[in-house]
Amino acid sequence: MSEQELKDMLRELVIYLIFLIDLCILAFGMVSIDMYHLNAVMSHLFMEPAEGKDGFGTIRSKADFWKFVQGPLLDGLYWDKWYNNMTLPFQNYSHIYYENLLLGVVQVRQVKVRNNTCSIYPYFRRFLDDCYSDYHYQAEDRSDDALRNESEWKYTPADSFTLWYLGNMGLYSSGGYLFTLPKSKQESMEKLASLKQNNWLTRGTRAVFIDFSTYNANLNLFCIVRLVVEFPATGGAFTSIHIYSVKLLRYITHYDYFLAFCEIIFCLFIITFIIQEAVKIMKLKREYFRSGWSWLDLMLLMVSILAIIFNIYSTVEVSLLMEELLSDANVYPDFYFLTFWQVLYNNMIAVNIFFAWIKVLKYVRFNKTMEQLSSTLSRCAKDIIGFAVMFFIVFFAYAQFGYLVFGSQVEEFSTFQKCIFTQFRLVLGEFEFENTEAVDRILGPIYFISFVFFVFFVLLNMFLAIINDTYSEVKADYDIMPSYKVPIRDLFRHSCDNALTKLKLKKPEEDTQPAAEKLESKELPSTRKKHVSKREKSPSKVSELQEKKERHQMIYLSAQNMASGSAQGYVTIADFQQLLSYTAELGKELNTTNARLRRIIRNMQQQKGAAGKPTR
Repeated sequence: MSEQELKDMLRELVIYLIFLIDLCILAFGMVSIDMYHLNAVMSHLFMEPAEGKDGFGTIRSKADFWKFVQGPLLDGLYWDKWYNNMTLPFQNYSHIYYENLLLGVVQVRQVKVRNNTCSIYPYFRRFLDDCYSDYHYQAEDRSDDALRNESEWKYTPADSFTLWYLGNMGLYSSGGYLFTLPKSKQESMEKLASLKQNNWLTRGTRAVFIDFSTYNANLNLFCIVRLVVEFPATGGAFTSIHIYSVKLLRYITHYDYFLAFCEIIFCLFIITFIIQEAVKIMKLKREYFRSGWSWLDLMLLMVSILAIIFNIYSTVEVSLLMEELLSDANVYPDFYFLTFWQVLYNNMIAVNIFFAWIKVLKYVRFNKTMEQLSSTLSRCAKDIIGFAVMFFIVFFAYAQFGYLVFGSQVEEFSTFQKCIFTQFRLVLGEFEFENTEAVDRILGPIYFISFVFFVFFVLLNMFLAIINDTYSEVKADYDIMPSYKVPIRDLFRHSCDNALTKLKLKKPEEDTQPAAEKLESKELPSTRKKHVSKREKSPSKVSELQEKKERHQMIYLSAQNMASGSAQGYVTIADFQQLLSYTAELGKELNTTNARLRRIIRNMQQQKGAAGKPTR
């Protein structure tokens, strides 16, 4: 790499670091420790209620569900007393923990399946009259109760833009039988007691969703809470809680406006990068897509563009729907859709900043260690791919074995996906051997010991050996190969000296010849002095030789790159032509050198013969 190329790369690195700093400011400006604290207190409120009451996580049946909603749920939603048991005046709204305003009302929704949606074996039909299958959209019950007119007994279809919910037992639609809790705690207790008395939950109930939203003005954070209870066809109940703290109202404080300025800078950077990549594609065409760094640049641009689109859409939607959602205090404001887009935007920024940091490696390739690392990975790519095929064949074989043997008894092996993650944890040393041994005292130890031996001791050590051997080869090649790169330390020193000289803070260095060289030049023979004077008088020849030397060095490096490329199984026509021209040029130089050597030998013989003749 020449000095000019190194300067250009350092200039690009400085510009890219400015972009990276701007992106980090945006990324860390979206999150704060307050979000975690708000999620923690909301989770603690319903999962671990005070006064020895059972929390949301202890629900195991429909009876436990009614016990929870009539007790800890209402206590957590309606804060009508101060810490000294003084009753607070009724103000038609509640403040959870006295700081979080409950927006609108709470919505409770259930989804059900119809009767006779599964097949009963003929021998058992005289014992069983009803059959309710697992939830799926075709089996969902959408019938209305003709004797009741309330919304909780009428099926409410889902809106076209409402998101479905992916639970532990299935994918649930956004429709169902729903109702809202009144603003008064006493009225809510009476309504829940009436629903329990009239069997609102049936055998066909497969999931119940409890949704509400709060707003903390101290932090300018919305907290969207969803409590889910799933009632599978096996009986029992499984709970899950989802809490999202997001900042939907933006550009309020001075720091928010600073983030808006950083967003504008980010957009300008993306536009500039798009133009640069478009110019490269037009210039290099197909050669552009043969580089892995080019694909990384395109990935970064695509993710950035998607993040910008999500940001604009989320901002516009919040501004349009905020007043509509909060216009009526007696309805449920559905912030879940807005929260989904905000979380998706945060995820896009997280992916974006990940690729942005990876791209830094592109600009530190001039470092010898990084170059050796990239050469090691590129040279051993074929071996790693072959090893990966063998590794995953053995790995998936053990995963299927564990799923079939332990799947019905051990939670870590209950699904095939969990088996895969469990085995990765086993490779890292995190595994509970007692659970597998308790299921099968013979196959459990065999599975554990054989997996540790073949995967951990054999295959992983083979993987390390492949990388270690390749790195040793690359390091040996770099030790033999002469380095023609301009040291970055010398480049910085030279740049600093030039800057100080221009600012007249340092005297320009004089190009003086050392005293030893001067003394040596005085002691040279007359013939040597003539040659030296000729070379000093013809600097063009010296510069020509220097340029030829540098050209040979560049061609040598390209030949080394072609050699590494041929090891991977391909050599382009351009590389072959360059190597052919390099060989022809080396042949010409060798012939010229041989002719000069013969001429020197002939002159030395003539001088020796002339010296041997007697003088007359």
